[in-house]
Amino acid sequence: MKQLILAAACLAALPLAAQEPATRGTGAVLRGLDKVSGETTDLELANGGVTEFGNLRIDMTECRYPEGDPSGDAFAFLNIWETGADQPVFSGWMIASSPALNALDHARYDVWVMRCSS
Repeated sequence: MKQLILAAACLAALPLAAQEPATRGTGAVLRGLDKVSGETTDLELANGGVTEFGNLRIDMTECRYPEGDPSGDAFAFLNIWETGADQPVFSGWMIASSPALNALDHARYDVWVMRCSS
């Protein structure tokens, strides 16, 4: 029951663009921040692609954006694994306009969605 209430609250908090019909992009641009060095890195991934950032492996299933607006609010389904971990440190949809809504919780790295590729 808690999960249902949480899911309903998350959907209600989504921007209107994320509730509109969506188009699947060909990939996404993510941005990674190393909190220790302060350096940011842009990461380009195709749908189904994998990349490395520090000691993280990022798997992206797909990226979507509002229908007819490729520069609109992107959201991507990501699985993020730390080297040697049995479970992902993040698994779910990440939304470009609300990265804190469903964010990676990691001591050293931040990763967020910038936009979809079309």
